Amino acid sequence: MDLDALRSFVAFVDTGSFTRAAKQIHRTQGAISMQMKKLEEDLGHSLFIKEGRNLLLTEKGKKLVSYARKIVSLHDEAVGEFSTLQNHRPLTIGCPDDYVDSVLADLLEIIHAQYPTLHLKVLCDSSTKLREYLDNGDIDLAILTRAPDKEEGYILRHDKGLWVHGGFPELVEKETIPLVLYDEDCKFHTAAIDGLDKMGRLHDLICTSSSSATLKTLLKRGLGLGTLASSSLTEGLYPLEKENMPPLPAVDIVLAVSPIPHPLFGVTQAVSLSCEYYAQDAKIA
Repeated sequence: MDLDALRSFVAFVDTGSFTRAAKQIHRTQGAISMQMKKLEEDLGHSLFIKEGRNLLLTEKGKKLVSYARKIVSLHDEAVGEFSTLQNHRPLTIGCPDDYVDSVLADLLEIIHAQYPTLHLKVLCDSSTKLREYLDNGDIDLAILTRAPDKEEGYILRHDKGLWVHGGFPELVEKETIPLVLYDEDCKFHTAAIDGLDKMGRLHDLICTSSSSATLKTLLKRGLGLGTLASSSLTEGLYPLEKENMPPLPAVDIVLAVSPIPHPLFGVTQAVSLSCEYYAQDAKIA
């Protein structure tokens, strides 16, 4: 089996799209399609099945995933073993700013302990934007809220959504509930709006933003109620105790890796890092 084809296969599994996989590994969709056909010929089994507009993995395709990850990981580990820190570019990590305190800081400490002379660079943006940066090769790693029904990334933390207020719980009693929410690509935004609509509760969307700092400031000023992952709660923000608000979904926070790895930090290191972080986080929880 061809290593590049396996890397393309893993990129498809992580992104759920040949379009995004092609961008990430700097190939055309046609080239990836040919690689996948060759993989199927080499293995003698179909790897993909079409359901409506979606392309899913067959049972054999699902079995190949773990082998492909191990093979690509072992290759990257070997390359990294013979590399040195000298003259290497910084390791660039993307993170939504609401996970900076709760996830990123601990992750950076772990990386720094393992690679004390490696220069780290952080870029903050929404999960949607960070996926674009991964696709374009602008970042090496990204902390993301995993998209529903996707297998992307390596688990860092299981979390849940909360309705929160900034010291003004009485806002929930208003006839029209004022809201301060993340942008529409946030899972909590959609769940909050749809849930209130289904309950027949009037609401007024005061502000949306991708900036955690902006939303938290507005919540503390009493401009509205908001939604956050429980790990993103900070001083001055409180869970809403009332039970007459719609439920919010659970979320998985994951570490995604560029398929074109940093010379010193590929899939092997990312898996090790996520395992160490998850074990540490589970003990704290």
